[in-house]
Amino acid sequence: MRTTLMNQLQFETSPYLKQHAGNPVDWYPWREEALDMARKLDRPILLSIGYSTCHWCHVMAKECFEDARVAEVMNESFVNVKVDREERPDLDKIYQSAHGILTRNNGGWPLTVFLNPHSHVPFFAGTYFPKSPRFGLPGFVDVLQHVAQAYQDNKPNLAKFDESLLKAMSDLHERDASETQRTNVDMCKRGRDILVSNYDSKDGGFGSAPKFPQPTALDWLLRYWHSCQNTRNADPEALNVVVHTLTQMARGGLFDHLSGVFFRYSTDRKWTIPHFEKMLYDNALLLSVYSDTARITEDEYFKEVVKETSHWLVTEMRDPAGGLYAAVDADSEGREGIYYLWRRNEIKKVLDDEEYLVFETLYGLDKQSNFENRWHLHRTDAWGSVAFRLGMEIDHAYRLRESARSKLRDLRANRVAPATDTKVLSSWNGIAISGLAKSAQLLSEPDLLQSAQSIADFLRTKAFDGERLSAVWCDGETQISGYLDDYANVLDGLLTLLSVEWRESDIRMALALADSLLNFFYDHEKGGFWFTAHNHEPLIQRLKPVEDDSIPSGNGMACWALLRLADLTGDARYLEPVE
Repeated sequence: MRTTLMNQLQFETSPYLKQHAGNPVDWYPWREEALDMARKLDRPILLSIGYSTCHWCHVMAKECFEDARVAEVMNESFVNVKVDREERPDLDKIYQSAHGILTRNNGGWPLTVFLNPHSHVPFFAGTYFPKSPRFGLPGFVDVLQHVAQAYQDNKPNLAKFDESLLKAMSDLHERDASETQRTNVDMCKRGRDILVSNYDSKDGGFGSAPKFPQPTALDWLLRYWHSCQNTRNADPEALNVVVHTLTQMARGGLFDHLSGVFFRYSTDRKWTIPHFEKMLYDNALLLSVYSDTARITEDEYFKEVVKETSHWLVTEMRDPAGGLYAAVDADSEGREGIYYLWRRNEIKKVLDDEEYLVFETLYGLDKQSNFENRWHLHRTDAWGSVAFRLGMEIDHAYRLRESARSKLRDLRANRVAPATDTKVLSSWNGIAISGLAKSAQLLSEPDLLQSAQSIADFLRTKAFDGERLSAVWCDGETQISGYLDDYANVLDGLLTLLSVEWRESDIRMALALADSLLNFFYDHEKGGFWFTAHNHEPLIQRLKPVEDDSIPSGNGMACWALLRLADLTGDARYLEPVE
């Protein structure tokens, strides 16, 4: 039984791990101390992976990890290890992959995986478990007791099971080079057709609910459209997919219409009600796509979105040292989204009659409430149509709208705000550098360019020693070596920054990062870049991921950045690994 009030997570810098430092669970971070203890005690490792702004992570923590009875079972039968997936994406990618094979279901967070203490190969996995059975899920105490007993009963068979699972995980990521011997034109056309066939022509976006913004797919379609412009195969449909999707997302509830920033994803296909967390990488990627599309279409609403999102990033998410924070929680006061919801009378009290008329018409306050007897703001019509319908000059209506938004922002600021995850992640900051540089160029705003440059300066002075880049900076500390995504995204951000304004410090850092990419991550035997550096801690699998997920593929970004650098410098050394 525990004899201290705090577990081993109290010594960590991660805001997510600190959230669990006071649990009655004897949590350890992923360290050799915990792994060695599990081997010596011959107890399975209960590996729990999540992140600080994850709603269901909060739910499971409250129901299970803060409960003394659940903690007692965990402490007696397991060595409990808690991991921040944003600090350790290497572990998350491996065990999410294993979860998919073991359960034949999609993964997610919290990820709950039980590992053989001698091999670290999982033998049972799930995501969220409630304390007591519900949602068709077993209670967590029952799961714990059955898993502990299953480990004891099946020890003789675990080695064979380990071998079988590792083979399946390896097969999942193996690629036959002969399968990709198509021309670039063929592959691009096939990719375009797959995306367009999955496009929701009514509401925008891809697929159905839950609907994610998928900025990497939109960015790719925009590039494809551009590449076809000077050929006989011009593709206006590809551009329409992008423009329509961006319009629907910005009008919908995916967008915070008071502070001008995007939530994580929509729970419905119409973009009305989001999952309310806000992630740096989503907004940084969307900033790039909206900037590029606004430059092509000269759409004033897209420019407005770029202006508001970029200013939110540099005012609300910036650490005093210069980097940008990782995320804002979905929950406050123990409830998801409550910070962003409104009652009609609450709005009426602070707006004058004209302001309310504009706001009611634009955001549908005259219609039925859309979330827990409250209103989550989303546009129900185009701005010009609203002004016309009200018989107002558009400039006058605009001033009324902005006055109303300002009053409501001030009122909302008095509420209990969701928590911010104050980690500074190099990979996501690299993406933000690119987005802010593009927005500065589009809007002709020197302050935004200086903000992008200050992030680059922060990374160079706080997270880079001239050769090695750290993945995470938090509270003045860097403890985790960078992954492929960190090097590739920061390199790409620097090159975008250089395309707007040349600085010697930026090109020097870009060249150093490119050399480190080749030295630490490149597979000289089979090509491609490993996700972890050559001297990284050995894990049960070493991945070489090529697919985009919530952020672009590290291999894709490395190739793209190295091509740009080769073009800029004329140095052919950067072309061979791309080929």
